This record gives sequence, C-alpha cells and structure tokens, in this order.
Amino acid sequence: MHNHNQPLLESLSYKDLEGLLKPTIHVDEFSSKMGDDDDIIVISFFVRDDQAAKDLMNWFEKGYDFVLDADRSPGELKPGRYLVYVEIRRRSTAGGHVETLLDDLGTLTEFTDSSDWTMHYRGKEIPFSRDAFDSTVPLTPREYRQRYDAELNEMRIAAGMPVVTNYDAKDPAIQALQSAAGLI
Repeated sequence: MHNHNQPLLESLSYKDLEGLLKPTIHVDEFSSKMGDDDDIIVISFFVRDDQAAKDLMNWFEKGYDFVLDADRSPGELKPGRYLVYVEIRRRSTAGGHVETLLDDLGTLTEFTDSSDWTMHYRGKEIPFSRDAFDSTVPLTPREYRQRYDAELNEMRIAAGMPVVTNYDAKDPAIQALQSAAGLI
C-alpha cells in the first residue's frame, strides 16, 4: 500500500493523463525565463492535477532536445488548475516541434492526434495544425520584432514617449550571416 504523503517515483505511462489536460495550447501568453520573447516561444498547457503537472513538466524537459525549459505554475491558478510551460526557440522548425509534442501527448491523453488540439494566440482560438501555427505565430526573432514593434510604438506615441526603431539590416552580407545563423 502506498503512503499518500510520499510521491510516487514513477514515470508517465500510457494514458496516465487521460482527462487531466485541456486540449488547448496557449502560445506566447507568458514571457520566457530563458531569454527574450523575440527569440523564444512559450507554449502553455492547463493541467487538472498538481502531480500530473509535475510529471508532464519532467516529461517535456527530459524527452525533447528542442525543449529549452519546462516549468509549472508554483500554485493553483484556480482550484485544481495548474499550468505547464514549455520554451522552444523561435525558429522555422517551431511548428513541427509543437506538432511532435501534441502527437506524442496522444500516448498519455485521450487526444490521439495534433488535430485534436486548438491553439490560443493573441485572443484568437483556432484549430491546431502545423500550417495554422506557422502562419499565425512569428517564427523568427526578426518577424516577431517587425510584427510587434509597430504596436509598441503606437503605445509609446500615445504615452508621449519617443518611437524606437530596431536595427533592420539591409546589407546583403549581414543578412547572409543572420540567415546562416538561423536568425532570419
């Protein structure tokens, strides 16, 4: 008989998280702990159990070399509601990585395919697909800055602050280096 005051030291098994996850991923609703938001995408999941959230966090962190970090909310958001965060690089491969995570969650949940999930991004809820992710979420630091600098500058103008323009290299040699480094 197991003593409920001591955690079970076992890994997740087939369908262990059935009924414990909401089939919605939230994208970029939280800031990264690992780096700048223009460089890192934060994906979050709602989990209905504290231990399940811990197990899922460990599963993400130990199971994928593309996961930079995984964490969970320190406490309940609502009774029985926890968040698990996953940080991945903002690169053209991100949609494929998210699709892999969701497909693999089919072994742990009742959601057997990435198409069973929805994606919440900037107030919009859309069915998840790799194409929907790739066309909705900025996949490079440069694309992220270009998309959201205009919004920030509108707020700066409204607040009477100076507009900030990011350096946008037009030099072909600089662009070639940035492209080779996966930055653009």
